[in-house]
Amino acid sequence: MTTPRPADGESGPPPEGGPETAESGDLARSAWRRGARLASLPLGYAGRATVGFGKKLTGTPAEAVSEEMQRRAADQLFRVLGELKGGAMKFGQALSMFESVLPEEVAAPYRKHLSRLQDSAPPMPTSRVQAVLARELGGEWRSRFRSFEPRPAAAASIGQVHRAVWQDGRKVAVKVQYPGADEALRSDLKQLRRLSRVISPLIGGLDVEPLVDELTERIAEELDYTVEATSQHQAAVGFAGHPDFAVPEVIAQTPRVLVTEWLDGVPMSRAEGFDEERRNRIALRYVRFLFAGPSTVGLLHADPHPGNFLILPDDRLGIVDFGLVARLPEGLPSAMGRILRIAQSGDAATVAAGLHEEGFVAADVDPSDLLDYLSPFVEPATVPEFQFTRDWMREQFQRVKDPTASNGVATRLNLPPTYLLIHRVWLGGIAVLSQLNARAPFGSVLEEFLPGYAEPSPS
Repeated sequence: MTTPRPADGESGPPPEGGPETAESGDLARSAWRRGARLASLPLGYAGRATVGFGKKLTGTPAEAVSEEMQRRAADQLFRVLGELKGGAMKFGQALSMFESVLPEEVAAPYRKHLSRLQDSAPPMPTSRVQAVLARELGGEWRSRFRSFEPRPAAAASIGQVHRAVWQDGRKVAVKVQYPGADEALRSDLKQLRRLSRVISPLIGGLDVEPLVDELTERIAEELDYTVEATSQHQAAVGFAGHPDFAVPEVIAQTPRVLVTEWLDGVPMSRAEGFDEERRNRIALRYVRFLFAGPSTVGLLHADPHPGNFLILPDDRLGIVDFGLVARLPEGLPSAMGRILRIAQSGDAATVAAGLHEEGFVAADVDPSDLLDYLSPFVEPATVPEFQFTRDWMREQFQRVKDPTASNGVATRLNLPPTYLLIHRVWLGGIAVLSQLNARAPFGSVLEEFLPGYAEPSPS
C-alpha cells in the first residue's frame, strides 16, 4: 500500500459526503452478496460474447468487436475487484503484477485498469475510520495527533492510509484496517477459487487457482498489524541510513491500526514513464532490495508488486508495506545460488542432482530436459546486463504452460514449501522488471547477495 497523495491526473478517493454504498463502510459481510458480485465477471463476459456475435452478424469488423469486448471486460474487472476490496481487491493487485505475461491484445485494454489496482481503491467513510481509531487507540485518540487528515491518501485491499502529524510533530502515515476485512478476505478467496476456471479466459488463460491458494494461506499474517509492525521495525533498524533504501520506522501499532513515519514519494509503477537511464536505476534498486533483505535483516519482502514501493524525491526506494514477509535469519538458501551457478556452466547432471536433493524434481527426470527447461530462467544472470521485456516474459509464460515443453519436464517439477515465498518474489520481481522494460545487471546482484552463487576466489 502506498502513502503519497494521488498525482495530478490520477483518480484518488472520491470527495467526502458522497453516496455511501454497502461496500464503502464495513466490507460486505454477506458471502452470498460478495459471491454474486464476483460471479458477475464470467457472466458478464458471456453476455459480451453474445453481443459481439450479434455485431458480427450485422457486419461490424471482428477486430473492432474483439477490442470492444476486451475494453468492456477490463472496465468490469476493475469495477468489481476494486469496489469489493477484501480478497477480490488483493487478487486484482496480484493479477496486475503479472499482466506482462498476457498476450498484448489481452493485456493492452487491461493495463490501465490493473495498474490502478496496485495502489488505489474506494475509501471507507470518515465515520468508519473514526470508529476503528477509537476502538484501537482509545476514545481520546485525537490527542495522540496534532492533526489528522480524514481524507485517505491511499486505499487498497484490507486497509487505507491517512496522513497525520504525531503528537511530537513527526509526519506520519496511519494505516487503518477496514471493518470486516477478515471475513471479506476469506469469503472472496473461497469464491474466486470456485470461479478460477471461468475467470481464467477473461485474463488470457492465466492460471488463477495457485495464485488464490497462496493468498489464502497468508491471510492471518496480513490481517494482524502487530505482526507487520515487528517486521517493519526490524527492516527499519537494519536499513537505517542506507543510501538506496528507506523503511519508515514504526511509531505505534494495534492489530488493526499501524502508525509509521511518513515517506513522500510516488508509486514505483510510475517509473515506466521515466527516461531509460532513470528507469533502469530504479529497477536495479528494486531488485537489489528484494535480494538484500534476507542477507541484511533476515527478512524477504514477499509482496513485490509496485504499489508497495515508493520513489522518493532523491530517487531512493521507500518500502511501505511489510504485511507479508518470509523470515530467513540465515539468508536465502545457499543451494539456490550454488545450483544456479552450476546451471550456467551447463553441467546438467549436477543440476538435476542438486534440485532432486532440494526436493524440486523426482529422481527419474532427464537432466538434459531439465536444463533445457531452466535455461531461459538462467539467461538473465549469464550476461553483464539483461533486458527484461514483456515479449520475453510472455514467451517464458507460454513455454511454462506448454505440457510438452522439454519433453514434459514441467509435469515432474515440485515446489518445496520452504521455497514458496522465494518463488513468488523471484517470479513477481521478474514480472515487474518486464513491465518496466528494464535493463539490469542481474548477475551482479546475485554475486552480491545470493549465497553460494559467487564464484570462489582463486587461492
